[in-house]
Amino acid sequence: MPVEQRLDAIAQLIAQGRPDKAAQLASEARANFPLAVEPARLHGVALFSMGRLDEAVVALREASALEPRSVETLCNLGSVLLARNDVHAALTVMQSARLIAPGHAAVLNGLGNALRAAGDARAARDTYEAAARAAPEFLGAWLNLAAAELALGQPAQCERIARMVLKQTPNAQAYLLLAQSLAAQHLLDEAADACREGERVSPGNPDLPYQLGQIADELKQPGLAAEAHARALQIDPNLSGALAQLVFIRRQLCDWRDLDRLSGRLREAVAAGASDVAPFGFLAEPATAAEQRVCAMQFAAAVGRRIDPLAARPQFRHAQRAPDAPLRIGFASNGFGNHPTGLLTVAFFEALSARGVDLQLFATAASDGSPVQQRLQAAAGAWHVLVDLPAAGMAERIAASELDILVDLRVWGGGNISEALALRPAPIQVNWLAYPGTSGADWIDYVIADHQVLPARLCQYFSEQVAWLPRCFQPSDPGRAVGQPPVRTECGLPASGAVYVCFNNSYKLDARSLERMFAILRGVPDAVLWLLAGPERSDANLRAQAAASGVDPDRLVFMAKLPHADYLARYRHADLFLDTATYNAHTTASDAIWAGCPVLTSAGETFASRVASSLNHHLGMTELNVADDAAFVEFALRVGRERSVRDALHARLAVLRGQGSLFDMDGFAADFMALLQAMAHRHRTGQAAAPID
Repeated sequence: MPVEQRLDAIAQLIAQGRPDKAAQLASEARANFPLAVEPARLHGVALFSMGRLDEAVVALREASALEPRSVETLCNLGSVLLARNDVHAALTVMQSARLIAPGHAAVLNGLGNALRAAGDARAARDTYEAAARAAPEFLGAWLNLAAAELALGQPAQCERIARMVLKQTPNAQAYLLLAQSLAAQHLLDEAADACREGERVSPGNPDLPYQLGQIADELKQPGLAAEAHARALQIDPNLSGALAQLVFIRRQLCDWRDLDRLSGRLREAVAAGASDVAPFGFLAEPATAAEQRVCAMQFAAAVGRRIDPLAARPQFRHAQRAPDAPLRIGFASNGFGNHPTGLLTVAFFEALSARGVDLQLFATAASDGSPVQQRLQAAAGAWHVLVDLPAAGMAERIAASELDILVDLRVWGGGNISEALALRPAPIQVNWLAYPGTSGADWIDYVIADHQVLPARLCQYFSEQVAWLPRCFQPSDPGRAVGQPPVRTECGLPASGAVYVCFNNSYKLDARSLERMFAILRGVPDAVLWLLAGPERSDANLRAQAAASGVDPDRLVFMAKLPHADYLARYRHADLFLDTATYNAHTTASDAIWAGCPVLTSAGETFASRVASSLNHHLGMTELNVADDAAFVEFALRVGRERSVRDALHARLAVLRGQGSLFDMDGFAADFMALLQAMAHRHRTGQAAAPID
């Protein structure tokens, strides 16, 4: 067979997705025509398609030695080197190709990819633009340019390019970029429509339904989100990010159809190295602390890889300060408003401000103008708005404040600041409060906890060094008034009988927690369980679970979300808060205690399952921290059956609430600053982060 025919056959096999056969034919052609460049080049391409990267590099370097000015060979070699994460070598190869063919569109596109991988975002964008201008029909270059614009915080430019490409041809990647750019501009309904149209023209692409699921979640449409993630999984069963989202949304909807199997698959995916499982949602799984650490570390590593290519990683230089210089402290959150984080921290921040602390607050969510936010702004020495900034922009704003310590209040709980913190805008970075687990991130130095919520035996499951407070790690606002609620019947409660309450979010209501709640209801026939109304059909699903467990569904009473003061007053009707097992009540437990409702819990072996026990421990009511589910049910039955037991618990809580450290925010501020001073002292004296007790 003439060499040209052999080469055509090899190229066709590669195009048909049969690289193994192509590699075999190419190897034979190389043996027969050892001085011909194309058999060697195609051999390299076939090996690349098979994932045999090292062998592909050898073949392509040999091809390049036969014809050093073959830009096609150099482009292929650059692609393989990038796939092998050999960024410097890829950049060298593509710069060589550009010297040979300075206006060649494929060369420019490949060079843009190398620059992108090297972290030179703006140069990558400019090079993609040159490639697209050199060959306007080269849609790949336009799409790379659109992605670069989006990563550089220019979603409108990305949208413009994506729409231009779509005018020429339906393209799944263009629809995906269009959806992402619209979502970045908060045009969520339009973004969802873009995903649907993309699915219509490219039904085999899993990224489009996955993106639709993410957008539907932002739109507070969990049913739509679950359906979209399920479609993505049908297309690609190995898409663990979609699996994680589907499981977490099913938990929000209290939809337990096949949930045990899906949860098992999720834990298996984490064990197998999945890096796209969101750590926050994974906290609701029946996973160990060790599994949680693996999940967080894999996710954090993926974030670190993602921010390198297009962030143009700044090299921040942090000034060395004298050991006794005043501290500049920053706190970052998307919850600085009428949000659980804001409600927990506002009095603490006011106490810090009264102590003269140079307090910098970095808000990553739009202002809500709430009274809580106004108090936070008044307490802050400086209020920084980071909304809609790209990671590098956020990091630059933080670095310009010249902080000693930055405390991330949300970590994987939302706020989109982790990529910025991965760029190290502050010399010391701390995980505290809203994310009850390890960050798994090498850019977070410390986690702030207490010995009850994070005992020494669990430190091995945290990537951070632990800084222990001598009190409960969770602050609160002791200035809140607890008013009088409407009468019971106006709240949907019966006129008499015990009222058990659990105002936790619906995703915390796992099967174990509900079974012990239902056992309590079966043992106290005149009692009701008061729950927070959940999304869509979650309330109906819970009532169905109750019926299946032999409990009258009408004994589940649901409270719609209310303004904070109204919600807080409802606790006056509650006899006992029944905590959830895997993922405790956190802010809600603090609310209940402040409003006079005792919280019954059983501590687990993860941070998330020990928060309520920490609150009880530091309150001085350790009798509410029971050993296991059987003790939980037994205690709650006694409270429900005996009025005197209920009255004694409430009276004891009323006394202890005002005596202990739990709601002493001035003392909390003093202890917290002592920890930060110790962190700063270690850093200023050249010592590495270490446990602080």
